Amino acid sequence: MGESKHTKGCSGWLIVLVIAALVVAAAVFAIKKKQHHREVLPVPGPPGAINQKYADALGVALQFFQVQKSGKLVDNKITWRGDSALNDGKDAGLDLSKGMYDAGDHMKFVFPMAYTATVLSWSILEYGDQISAVDQLDLALDALKWITDFFINAHPSDNVLYVQVGDPDLDHKCWERPETMTERRPLVQVNKTVPGTDVAAETAAAMAAASLVFKSNNSTYSDLLLQHAKKLFTFADKHRGIYSAGIPQVQTYYNSTGYGDELLWAASWLYHATGDQTYLSYVTGENGDAYADWGRPTWFSWDDKRAGTQVLLSRVNFFSSSQSSNTDMKSLQSYRKTAEAVMCGLLPDSPTATSSRTDAGLVWIDEWDALQHPVAASFLAVIYSDYMLTSRTSEIDCSGKTFTPSDLRDFATSQADYILGNNPLKLSYLVGYGSSYPQQVHHRGASIPANAKTGCNGFQWLSSTDPNPNVAMGALVGGPFQNDSYIDSRNNSMQGEPSTYNSAVLVGLLSGLVTTSSVATSFT
Repeated sequence: MGESKHTKGCSGWLIVLVIAALVVAAAVFAIKKKQHHREVLPVPGPPGAINQKYADALGVALQFFQVQKSGKLVDNKITWRGDSALNDGKDAGLDLSKGMYDAGDHMKFVFPMAYTATVLSWSILEYGDQISAVDQLDLALDALKWITDFFINAHPSDNVLYVQVGDPDLDHKCWERPETMTERRPLVQVNKTVPGTDVAAETAAAMAAASLVFKSNNSTYSDLLLQHAKKLFTFADKHRGIYSAGIPQVQTYYNSTGYGDELLWAASWLYHATGDQTYLSYVTGENGDAYADWGRPTWFSWDDKRAGTQVLLSRVNFFSSSQSSNTDMKSLQSYRKTAEAVMCGLLPDSPTATSSRTDAGLVWIDEWDALQHPVAASFLAVIYSDYMLTSRTSEIDCSGKTFTPSDLRDFATSQADYILGNNPLKLSYLVGYGSSYPQQVHHRGASIPANAKTGCNGFQWLSSTDPNPNVAMGALVGGPFQNDSYIDSRNNSMQGEPSTYNSAVLVGLLSGLVTTSSVATSFT
């Protein structure tokens, strides 16, 4: 009996000790798990191993800017393209022959063209070392300068900016190659009487951002761009008005929904370009209160710069060592929190994730030009991920669930891979990349043989069911319907028309994915 009692006592103590050990072990595991989850990932450093898939895609994507060039071509590598629109601007005594056609037609609309230049500049500023690592930097710089040369000439005086070359109604009545255009190409301007805050501010943003790009290797050109940017911003801010309200014809093509986002966007870029606290105070003061829409995630596009501004100003919050005021710091934190809300809306496992996706996982917001939103959003996601890595920020919180920089990069990778052929159709939406891509891109120059004499009436080439005789290398077509389907027909402009502004964000996305590196903590 005594032995049995002793044995039971020992067993009881043993059980207590085992339970205690398990409790301690569980606590240690939980702490380690928590610490591991919050462990700060190492900063990647200089460019690492090249991802050849994205390097190849980047090389293809950049060629579309060569396809879209207007003017007297230099060192032209696109064999079916030639000089065009050489007389653009002569009615006003200006040379507006450069610049780029916006899409599959031959119009020059400055609003989307300026966005193209701003995004290209941002891509180069963040990922120039990575673009250089795959020998594509010269092509990117060439495309950017072709546009900014046009902007310099399009801004002949402080309060005048030419914002359109060509008549879209006349242009769309013709199906012809740009080299053989003969129809009238009138000029449209914004000024003090017909203001265009949105387009002038976007052009200011483009020139300020580009001034940073060219600062180290062409300081004179950089200074000139910055002078124009400052004057354009002053003009935009002082003479306020939506440009498409004063130019009704453009409403069908590039209607602006407001100008507050462009003012914040331009001031943000001017702050980066100058370091002038006045521009920072502009975005953190009453203009931020009025236009930033803090806390409400939006989609980045040629018309809406809010999400881009929030990510760009997050860079200041992540890396700035300046002695900003408490008001500035509080507002910068609001921009960063809103940028995080944008990120949370993209991550598929986030409680606040957008449900608008195709079955195959592509973010899908609009049937017209469907790829513009997922590509632009993915570009922002890669940038924000790299801001986190470089600043050693381990995670963001999405309504109680945390996500890492790798989660953001995985999302961006999934969207890029879909575009490059990892989709139900196994179709690359980037023309010229892979073995299967659209053959009937809605693009006048690509659809007409280089030696054809069509005049204005080459519509037989629009209605032809044959593949385009010329490959619009690097064109990113509009994209799939929500059921992941695509109709490869030249008349299907909804899905088949490419644009320079979508190509710009794609270049940014691919530049961020081509390898890994830390971003510079300052653009200057």
